[in-house]
Amino acid sequence: MPDLTLIATVTIFIATYAVVAVGKIPVYRIDRAGAALLGGSLMLAIGVLTPQEAYRAIDFDTITLLLGMMIVVANLRVCGFFRLVTDWIATHVRRPLALLVAIALASGTLSAFLVNDTICLVMTPLVLELVTAVRRNPIPYLLAVATASNIGSVATITGNPQNIIIASLSQIPYGVFAGKLAPVAAIGLVITVLLIALVHRGEFFTSERLEKVAMPTHHHGPLMAKTLIVMTVMIVLFFLGQPRQAAEDLYRDRLAAVGDVRRLVRRRCWTREDGAHAGGHRGGASAPRQ
Repeated sequence: MPDLTLIATVTIFIATYAVVAVGKIPVYRIDRAGAALLGGSLMLAIGVLTPQEAYRAIDFDTITLLLGMMIVVANLRVCGFFRLVTDWIATHVRRPLALLVAIALASGTLSAFLVNDTICLVMTPLVLELVTAVRRNPIPYLLAVATASNIGSVATITGNPQNIIIASLSQIPYGVFAGKLAPVAAIGLVITVLLIALVHRGEFFTSERLEKVAMPTHHHGPLMAKTLIVMTVMIVLFFLGQPRQAAEDLYRDRLAAVGDVRRLVRRRCWTREDGAHAGGHRGGASAPRQ
């Protein structure tokens, strides 16, 4: 690679990641997704990759599985599942430290199976609403959502895109992956709670009790039941799936896709929110009302 091309490649790489870190390019309306697309286009323009090499570099296994899991999360959100989770926490927790533990545990556990990005997006407004209602400082609890979601996602293949790519390339079975890394995630969650509690000692080491509040809950019972059944069966099959030949590379991805298609075809309350939350932060389009 000529020196000028190498310099241009490094410059584009650094500039792209700088925009991803900041969130947007000042003045221009280019966000993280736009910056990534622009950076990739520039790499093609200067000849670092050919179009054929760029297409081959796309991991469609990962994209398929991510789409499937995001549709599952969108259904859970629309049917009110996550509101029920926060309502249960609001009803049963009476100490600030216990609230921190409950939020971290819920965020970490859900992220392990439903992709950390989506759980952060769904849980953040609900947790903010909850801690505002009980008149607590929201910062440590929102930190718990962000850090616990990332740490909890370490536990399984479906926790984050990086794990999906690793599993796709290495063919590590879902159960083996979880058996090795779930303990690591559990230890990480404990450390996270301890660090947040120590940094915000005034918030958690107190004798104050939380106010009893009733979180507004609206849920669609039949849809929730069907979605939870499909999700449970899907996760069980993830653990049972042991691909033995190259033709089965997409086994886990097909399980997610089949579960989503079956549920979407049979349900009657698919809304624009489903499409927005299924792919909103990844650039997905809204779906028309059925």
